Amino acid sequence: MKLNVAIGADHGGFELKQELVRRLSGSVDIVDKGAHEFDAHDDYPDYVMLVGRAVAEGEVDRGIIICGSGVGACVAANKIPGVRACVCHDTYSAHQGVEHDDQNVLCLGARVIGVEVATELTVAFLMARFTAEERHVRRLEKVAALEKEPQVVPEEVVAPPEFETEPELQIEYEEGEDENE
Repeated sequence: MKLNVAIGADHGGFELKQELVRRLSGSVDIVDKGAHEFDAHDDYPDYVMLVGRAVAEGEVDRGIIICGSGVGACVAANKIPGVRACVCHDTYSAHQGVEHDDQNVLCLGARVIGVEVATELTVAFLMARFTAEERHVRRLEKVAALEKEPQVVPEEVVAPPEFETEPELQIEYEEGEDENE
């Protein structure tokens, strides 16, 4: 049985989405949530909502969202209860996020990676399976609890480290370098 995958993109990811749909359509069942035509003025949250809800409501197995950097899409996707999204620009994160964190939405930045890398990441994400190891299940239960009501974190976890002075950032320039270059 083929995976059922929702995909969506704003103008920043439109071309990459079109190419991924073309490349993946023989291997997975694609549900294209838009954009269906290029619109330089569209907004990524509109497509995130469509893909994220499809994943959270069980309409599809996984989701892929593409914007310029992947960051905005990821922030928005993680606001949808039941969605576990991550920006991935390397194959390790793409498969490990599924295996350990049951990641169900992959966010890509079309202005950060090209079509070949995007294809590799998507394949790694779609081929991976959640391990369901006890430690991973326990952690996901804690994440799910955060969606319902933020939990009180033990003081020893949130206490910032004590510093006598603020560390200073110092950048040294080689003689003859122009600081403004």
